[in-house]
Amino acid sequence: MSTESTSSGSTTTGPADAELARHLAAFERGTVDLIEKKQLATILAKGRPLRVKFGMDPSSPDLHIGHAVVLLKLRDLQELGHQIVIIVGDATAMVGDPSGRNKLRPVLTREQVELNLATYVDQVGRILDMERTEVRRNSEWFDRFDFGELLKLTGRMTVARMLERDTFATRMKAGEPIGIHEFLYPLLQGWDSVEVRADVEFGGTDQLFNILAGRHFQEQEGQMPQVCVTTPLINGSDGRKMSKSYGNAIGITAEAKDVFGGVMAFPDDAMPTLFELLTRLEQEEIDALLAGHPRDAKQALARAVTAQFHGDAAADEAREAFVRQFAKKELPDDIPEVPFPAPSGEAVGLPLFVLLRELELASSSSDARRTIEQGGVKIDGEPCRDPKFVFEPPSAPVLVQVGKRRFARVLPREA
Repeated sequence: MSTESTSSGSTTTGPADAELARHLAAFERGTVDLIEKKQLATILAKGRPLRVKFGMDPSSPDLHIGHAVVLLKLRDLQELGHQIVIIVGDATAMVGDPSGRNKLRPVLTREQVELNLATYVDQVGRILDMERTEVRRNSEWFDRFDFGELLKLTGRMTVARMLERDTFATRMKAGEPIGIHEFLYPLLQGWDSVEVRADVEFGGTDQLFNILAGRHFQEQEGQMPQVCVTTPLINGSDGRKMSKSYGNAIGITAEAKDVFGGVMAFPDDAMPTLFELLTRLEQEEIDALLAGHPRDAKQALARAVTAQFHGDAAADEAREAFVRQFAKKELPDDIPEVPFPAPSGEAVGLPLFVLLRELELASSSSDARRTIEQGGVKIDGEPCRDPKFVFEPPSAPVLVQVGKRRFARVLPREA
C-alpha cells in the first residue's frame, strides 16, 4: 500500500493508505491490548486477507452479549475480507479454562461438551456469515496427540512462567487448590494457533496469557507470531462479570424484549463503553446521545443492541413495550400463566425461593434467596423480603414479579 507522489516530490495519503487506516481502525475499536500494532500494520500492508482466530469453549449451552463483543469485531473484519477462524474447543472444554476462577474447575465429559456444542454454531451465525467462516474443532488435532506429544507440549513452558498468570498467582496466595490439568489449558489454546496458522487472535482480557502462549509457540515452530488482541469483559447489571451462573447474563438467543430490558438495567456510567463495544454507531452520534438525557441515551443503546440480534422491527416493538410497561406503569401483555407447581412430599405450599426457581424467575435457589432479601420480589404488588415465606396454593390467580421485567401469574393448582 503505497503513497501517491505530487509534482513537488512530497507525498499525500493515497487510496492504499486510507484502506490500511480503515482496517487498522476496525482492529483497534474497543480493544485493550494490541500486541504488536506495528506488526499488524506491516502484515495488513501486504494486502492479503488475515487469518483471524477466536476460540470458544462449549462449557455452557448459551452465548451471551459478552461473547458478542468479539463476534461483532469479527463481523467487521469479515466484511473487510479477512478470514475468520472459529475454534470450537471441544477438547479444551474438558480441561476448563481457569480464567477468572478462584476454585478448582470440574472436568466436563465429552458428552456434556457435545450437548453444549449443539447450538453454538447457530448462535454464532446470528452475527457472522457462516458460509465465509472457517469452523474447526480442536479435537481434530488433540485427539491424535499421543503421550509423547503431550509431554513435548508441556516442556514448552516452565512452571515459573505459568505462575506469572494472575489467576494462578492469586489462588496460590489464597491457598486455593490448583489442579495440574489446569496448567494444560494455556498450552492447548496456544497450540491451536500453530495448527491453524493464525495471523491474529482475539479474546477477552482474561485470555491474554493464553493468546501470548500461542504467539510463543508459533515462534518456536518457525511461524510468524500472531498479533494478540484483547477486548474488555462486560459486567452484568449487578456489577459482576457477566455469567449465566450469576444470573446476570443477556443471552444472544434471548427474546427481543429481554435483550432490551436487560440493557436498560445497566448503570448509566456503563453506557459509553457499551456503545463502543456493542454498537456500530459513529462516535459523533454516541457523543450526542450521551450529552442528552440518560434515559433517551440508554433506550437508544438498548434498541441498537436488540437490533443486532433481532432486527429493527423487533427492536422497535421491544422499545414500545418497555415504554408502556415502565414509563406508563402498564403491565406487559404477555405475562405467562402457570399453574401452581405440585409440591414434593406432603408439603402444602412451596417456599417462595423454590417457587421462583420452579417458575424460572430465578436461575437458582441462591439467586432467588438473594433477590428476595434485596426486596426484588413482589406478590400482587406487595414486596416480600422473607426468603422463608411459604407460598400457599392460590384459590385465584396471583401475580409474582421479580425485579422490573420478570412476571408470572400463578394459577390455582390443577386438579
